Amino acid sequence: MPSQTDTPPAPDSSAGPTLDPQIAGALKRDPAGLVAAVIQQHDSGEVLMLGWMDDEAVRRTLTTGRVTFFSRSRNAYWRKGDTSGHVQWVKSAAIDCDGDALLIRVDQVGAACHTGTRTCFDGRDLDVVTGPDSSH
Repeated sequence: MPSQTDTPPAPDSSAGPTLDPQIAGALKRDPAGLVAAVIQQHDSGEVLMLGWMDDEAVRRTLTTGRVTFFSRSRNAYWRKGDTSGHVQWVKSAAIDCDGDALLIRVDQVGAACHTGTRTCFDGRDLDVVTGPDSSH
């Protein structure tokens, strides 16, 4: 099984277009060539999940209307919903100020988490000490 630091497979250059050079130049990738992608429900603001993308996954996400990730454990691309039917339809995308994360706003059909919960964070709250209310 590939490790989490394996380099993603290079996309087949005969397969078609590559990621826009301006976008590719703005991304700061980890040592494996990946960037974090936060997936958010477009209308409620609910954070659904976090996934990983390389340039090819970003290109596919921006040009197909469906979210594509790169699986670090399988060393392969996967598109949310292809086996579960829980599709993520892309509504918008943004890059953060440092270029090391993407925010992909989607219309989520069904559960976002592979466990069957709406989000990958449902029922997984941690005990925390909270800060003061900033509205004062």
